Amino acid sequence: MSVPMTKVTSSPAKDRWGPPYLLYLGNAKDRLSIKTARGLAFWRPEWCVAQYAGPNCAEKLDLPMMDFKAAKAAGVDTMVLGVANAGGVMGDDIRSDVIEALRAGLNVASGLHQRLSSDPQIEAVARECGRVLFDARFFPHSIPVGNGKPRAGLRMLTVGTDCSVGKMYTTLAMEREMRSRGIKADFRATGQTGILIAGSGVPIDALVADFISGGAEWVSPAREDGGWDLIEGQGSLFHPSFAGVSLGLLHGSQPDVIVMCHEAGRQQMRGLPHYSVPSLKECIEANLTAARLTNAKVAIAGVALNTSLMPVDAGIELCGQIERELGLPCQDPVTMGTSKIVDRMLECVAK
Repeated sequence: MSVPMTKVTSSPAKDRWGPPYLLYLGNAKDRLSIKTARGLAFWRPEWCVAQYAGPNCAEKLDLPMMDFKAAKAAGVDTMVLGVANAGGVMGDDIRSDVIEALRAGLNVASGLHQRLSSDPQIEAVARECGRVLFDARFFPHSIPVGNGKPRAGLRMLTVGTDCSVGKMYTTLAMEREMRSRGIKADFRATGQTGILIAGSGVPIDALVADFISGGAEWVSPAREDGGWDLIEGQGSLFHPSFAGVSLGLLHGSQPDVIVMCHEAGRQQMRGLPHYSVPSLKECIEANLTAARLTNAKVAIAGVALNTSLMPVDAGIELCGQIERELGLPCQDPVTMGTSKIVDRMLECVAK
């Protein structure tokens, strides 16, 4: 199996990459550091053959451990750099491992900000070995600035109280739920992990600021078939580092409905311990206010609560509490599904 993608490096011998995958964890320090690998393993388990971890890796997946040669012998096509770090850069350990993987016969895909193709040695080895490099955060297409003009179709955008609270998981879970009902629905990826899962998308956080809303319009163009575009959100309006991306997505997506995503128990914004996570009510109101610039009829469909760090019973109880407080459906998309949120979403547009 092979997934054709826009490539960064090609050769006469091979011009595409894809699964089966070896998920590269490197020397990840915590669970959030391997969110790309974890997302692929969860949503596309049939693609993921094995994992590779460095000697100081603090997190592992439930996959066989293999080195690069063993993975190639097992039929792996591509090693995916499943790590995320501050700045999205490649250290010396990642660089040397990428080169070794290329020489073992593997293609390499990455979601880091630092492009594989920007490293002269990696580029040279890829060409020498006839391998392909894919940078999910490289976008080769030309995008105009957003225009805010209404366009046909139905759209849902996930938004969050913070970064890394489950916006991608929620969007994919809603796609699964809607398709199980026979509803036309398509996940629209805006981040590196989502792009690797979906096979297409736009890396919103890699665009020049003026073109973020245009990128959202590009990934979700006019739709005339009565189906839904389910757009993966990024960041949070309340995160000082990434609020600009979140706002651009809100304006360009022109969502008919939003779903608020939150991680239970999180008190401080990721990476900014001096900033507190906002209340759900405050965050919902801010997102609705911002979204009304391009869609005055936007509505809130529910709360997707990440309860992964809680006992199951406690998570169910907390969801019930939030439902009573806000008058909105609240579910953990992974353990409880999204049926109530989807019901509410459909009711919102039927009014």
